Amino acid sequence: MTTVRFARSLTSAAAACLLAFGALQAHADAGALRARHAELADQLRNNTFGRQMVIDSAEGHNALQGDVYAVLDHPYEKVKRALQDPDAWCDIMLLPFNTKACQASGNQLAMRIARKPDQPADQAYPISFNFQNMAAGADYLESRLNAGQGPFGTRDYRISAEAVPLENGKTFMHMRYAYGYGGSGKFAMQAYLATAGANKVGFTTNGLRGAVERNAMRYYLAIDAYLDTMDEPSAQRMDKRINHWFSGTERYPRQLREMDRATYVALKRQDYGAQQTAGR
Repeated sequence: MTTVRFARSLTSAAAACLLAFGALQAHADAGALRARHAELADQLRNNTFGRQMVIDSAEGHNALQGDVYAVLDHPYEKVKRALQDPDAWCDIMLLPFNTKACQASGNQLAMRIARKPDQPADQAYPISFNFQNMAAGADYLESRLNAGQGPFGTRDYRISAEAVPLENGKTFMHMRYAYGYGGSGKFAMQAYLATAGANKVGFTTNGLRGAVERNAMRYYLAIDAYLDTMDEPSAQRMDKRINHWFSGTERYPRQLREMDRATYVALKRQDYGAQQTAGR
């Protein structure tokens, strides 16, 4: 065997090993998520959310994390189709009131996050997410978005969604929203909680963990709104998606209400319209 042929054989063998390892890892992750579904069975059925859902949060050393576990009333293949598409993620990420713009280019999502909902997009903070499809098999999917730097002294943003199929055409999903912060970021968050956010509460606790729970819920509701409107006629999809997200937040007004429906719908029509124009 020549040196070239030997090198090619080694390369092929290495690639096969990587594929096999990836398949084994996905199988293990699917098993872990199914086990989590079983562990949370009682909480998913009996809670105050009005749907099969569990919310959790954690605060570490200069880091916050919010987790949402939920049963989706959508088949797994539909969920997989949506969550492995960067353009779909841009439509999802644009629904929360403080996101002013999102453009997908390859595996990069260029977003703009505003201090105030009516802040123009060109004055909002730019944040760039790297999108990765970690797994997209027949029984497990995982997508991740990561950004090194965020607004107001925050950093190390991680948004992920993993899912497995359930019986009766449903899907179990775990969505995580997490970020880190330095001294200036912590000061900014504490200042917000002492002023505009003073009356805000979380779903299981308050303070910084309550804040990350609210954001995790907003992104979960955005995924749900996207899935619920995927099959709508294209001319109606945007308005239905916007209204669906707002209706979802109104189920939890104490935690999530920021404005009335008319104000939110007008702002989001403007944001989506600008996104569509920019994409041409």
